Amino acid sequence: MKAVSIKEPGGPEVLEWVDVEDPVPAAGEVVVDVAAGALNRADVMQRMGLYPLAPGTSPYPGLEVSGTVSALGDGGTGWQVGDEVCALLTGGGYAQKVAVPAGQLLPVPKGTGLIEAAGLPEVTATVWSNLVMTAGLKAGETLLVHGGLGGVGSMAIQIAKVLGARVVTTVGGPEKVERVRELGADVAIDHRTEDFTEHGPYDVILDVIGGDYLERNIRSLATDGRLVVIGLQNGLDGRLNLADLVFKRLSVHGTTLRTRSEEQKAAIVAQVREQVWPMIEDGSVRLLIEDRLPMEEASEAHRRMEAGGHTGKILLVND
Repeated sequence: MKAVSIKEPGGPEVLEWVDVEDPVPAAGEVVVDVAAGALNRADVMQRMGLYPLAPGTSPYPGLEVSGTVSALGDGGTGWQVGDEVCALLTGGGYAQKVAVPAGQLLPVPKGTGLIEAAGLPEVTATVWSNLVMTAGLKAGETLLVHGGLGGVGSMAIQIAKVLGARVVTTVGGPEKVERVRELGADVAIDHRTEDFTEHGPYDVILDVIGGDYLERNIRSLATDGRLVVIGLQNGLDGRLNLADLVFKRLSVHGTTLRTRSEEQKAAIVAQVREQVWPMIEDGSVRLLIEDRLPMEEASEAHRRMEAGGHTGKILLVND
């Protein structure tokens, strides 16, 4: 088969479409013939050498795919050869085939095309695990989502609205303000001209920015508020006011999905299938797709992601 290999840490040009060995399913795994994969920010970090991989992780990037089950390992129950699925991965999605633990597979939601389904597993699992399983977002609470038109942000807005939350989000530019309002945001803040702290307090904040946002996030949380940091686009360093943390009884969580155990991922995927898939199938939640490129043009897809301005997932499609 062919896969996208990282020749060496660097820019998009280090991605190469090369011949590699076919995956062999271990016990409890299935092999998926990949119809499409989707880009995530972690792929860019891995390409740049900034995302250390756990031992045994595929060296090829790609955290989610859609496709057709083509082989079953021992104990890979619940699926049959020929099933159309999408899957949450630890890596290896930029390829023609990938081996996946059976517990990380999902059926393609009704009404969603096989190609489009490639953009669902990572973003839905990220949003559900952080907003609900970690932060415990409830109906009537106020959620602040930073980066409302990114893959995670746009999904978080929609899922939170279905759950009955009031949603505030930050974006960059007046045209994006209108887009997130269309997704259901109650308040849209152009961070270039407004300070999000003035629209608080917030019960939950989902932050993909990190860095110097930490102090303002903490300051704008309500009593018993919860901050979940899942991205570090503004860097690693932030100031934390411990008085706010103690006297307002705040909780700060830092999470990643990729490094969770197979058992933890299976539990998240099971909840996504039970709780989020019905939202997608009834049309109350939809995936935003920015572009589709051939899998062998992964370098161009990375250039587009790093250029910014995209408002949805970028998919990589196998011929």
